[in-house]
Amino acid sequence: MFLKFREEVIKSLKVDERFVKESDHADLACTVAFKIAKEQKRDPQEVAEELVSEIEPTEYIGSIEVVNGYINFFVSEEFLEDTINLILDQDYDYGSPNMKGEVLVEHTSANPDGPLHIGHIRNSIIGDTLARIMKKAGLNVRTQYYVNDMGRQIAITALGFVRFGIDESKKPDHAIVEAYIRMNEELERNPDIEEEVEDLMIRYERGDREATELFRRVVELALEGIKETLQKLNIQHDEFVWESEFVRNGYVDRILSMLDERGLLKKDGAWMIDLSGLGYEKPVVVRRENGTTLYITRDLAYHLWKNENFERFVNVLGADHKLVGRQLQDILRLLGLKPPEIVFFEFVSLPEGSMSTRRGKFISADELIDRVYAEARKIVENRKELSDEDKDYVARAVAVGALRFDFVKIAPEKQMVFDWRKALDFERQTAAYIQYSHARCCSILRKAVEKGMPDLDFRAELCTKKERDLVVLLSKFSYVITKVVNELKPNVFAEYLLKVANAFNDFYRDHPVLKAESELRMHRLAIVDATRIVLRNGLELLGIEPLERM
Repeated sequence: MFLKFREEVIKSLKVDERFVKESDHADLACTVAFKIAKEQKRDPQEVAEELVSEIEPTEYIGSIEVVNGYINFFVSEEFLEDTINLILDQDYDYGSPNMKGEVLVEHTSANPDGPLHIGHIRNSIIGDTLARIMKKAGLNVRTQYYVNDMGRQIAITALGFVRFGIDESKKPDHAIVEAYIRMNEELERNPDIEEEVEDLMIRYERGDREATELFRRVVELALEGIKETLQKLNIQHDEFVWESEFVRNGYVDRILSMLDERGLLKKDGAWMIDLSGLGYEKPVVVRRENGTTLYITRDLAYHLWKNENFERFVNVLGADHKLVGRQLQDILRLLGLKPPEIVFFEFVSLPEGSMSTRRGKFISADELIDRVYAEARKIVENRKELSDEDKDYVARAVAVGALRFDFVKIAPEKQMVFDWRKALDFERQTAAYIQYSHARCCSILRKAVEKGMPDLDFRAELCTKKERDLVVLLSKFSYVITKVVNELKPNVFAEYLLKVANAFNDFYRDHPVLKAESELRMHRLAIVDATRIVLRNGLELLGIEPLERM
């Protein structure tokens, strides 16, 4: 609904949309008068008043005021009524801006040499949330995990698997990392083993049957555990695409030929791309002297495939991949191919210091999930109205919500510290707070039904300022979704949902619902139900369970 209001404002003024913005002083504000005034050397207030005098009445623009050159727009009562009616009518379908197109979201893509750690799951949660929001927007979305099965780390893991085996009583990804760590310790004691690692890498790239069977077994074991961890966080990928596929299916040869045909390859033993003209100090090696390729070579091949199969593709990468990510984008542009849109995120800081899978210094995602669940279980233990089974269910939903929300509410480019104590606080700006707000809506509506007063009848003329502000906020659901799809900032949606929860609780604190007289009660119950729908739909887009009882 807010998108329609915004369109009316833009059309009424006949201005570029960049001059129309949200404001603390109005539903929308336009700043174009300042630009015109500067060009014509006039007073902005005078220009603004002149522009307003030419505006024709519209359905959703209720009133307009000019303040110090700013043109402030406020929605009409009809807009408020249409918003509530639309939410109640569309229910689960509410919020889609009906965008068109297809997009591939690649996320997580952690090396399959051990379990996911807490840095990895920020990647997973950002990527999964973007995919959910894009699907809600109407886009045809596919998600992929790009499996690095050809790197040196996987060769070391495979060698460790052969030499030491694994403890099959453990979760497979945790068992695999032990073999990886032990093999690294062996390499430090005996560097000559490096020749075995290199030989294994060459054999696998050339398709040696024995090496292929070994690599696939090791990687599949690691992925089995990784998938289990992701499932705990309500995350699933449509496809797991193996790096080696692009060597086997000819895409690596194709990308090397394209680079060669455009004169971008320098062949001097190893094959390199000189990017000094773009400001890079070192050339990018795409083939070693022994004929094997590198990660970026296969990644270029993967993105050639993406270009042929998708209109838009988004990669979620850690900040430590900025150099290689930008090299990838620039090389693709040199080839006349579309580069990926990349969401770079900063890692989660830990009091324990830096993380290193190679040395075994990391906090696994499994440990973190179990810890947060245990703490959530303690919090709900005293809820006498819940059965033990319900307590388990609520605790898991609250734990997953705490993790997912805290990992996504901070802008990707900002560092974050995860503090489970704050994340589980029902009174703070957390997932639990939003879940509790949704449960409160459900409780009010249940009691209304029990008392035989389920009729809903929103009346805009009855709105107080807090009610009006809440309804305007509810109308912005699809507007915020559009913003996230365009800007690739899922934190914007998390912030929006918090605002809705805050506005609802402010409304509920000051406005009796069930105790109000009949006409006002029906009006306010409609607001409660609309809020419930927005909170529920929004929580689901964040991969969080919208609990009805807490």
